[in-house]
Amino acid sequence: MFDLLHYRHCATCAIIISWKMWMGVCILRFATIVAATLILDQLAKFLITFAMHPGESLAVLPPVFYITYVLNPGAAFGILANQTNLFIALSVVVIVGILVGYRYLPRERVWTYVGLGMLVGGAMGNLLDRIRLGLVVDFLDFRVWPVFNLADTAIVIGVALLILDLWLADRKALRKVHHGAGD
Repeated sequence: MFDLLHYRHCATCAIIISWKMWMGVCILRFATIVAATLILDQLAKFLITFAMHPGESLAVLPPVFYITYVLNPGAAFGILANQTNLFIALSVVVIVGILVGYRYLPRERVWTYVGLGMLVGGAMGNLLDRIRLGLVVDFLDFRVWPVFNLADTAIVIGVALLILDLWLADRKALRKVHHGAGD
């Protein structure tokens, strides 16, 4: 009887240890994605602010792509201009919400982890700009779209990955239902 209890205890410990290791790997991946996104965004913004003056534009692939240094007082497309405190509060709520809820995500949802990492890294990049400057530094200019930055790009890609992951999970669930109905 003791051996059975000991075996059960060891199996439970192995499951807990493997779960904690998996979560550690997921957290490390998440933190790496957040850090890489934030560092690339802030480095690009530093280079732009160091090398250019606000309003200055540099043709990279005329007439398609330019680097244009813009200070944006609002959100996407400049909407809600000069609402810095609102954007700071919203950014903090989103970042904290994701960090708190992160540990409850299913382990197999890899694209969710990647998407949320990019979303948090992008939100942190624009949050740092708002705290430091009261504005966001934008510089990617395709002339058919308002000027944006790498943080904005990370946020959009992150949201797209979340949508993709939801779609894939939904398809997987539908396949299970259809396979189950045939049995």
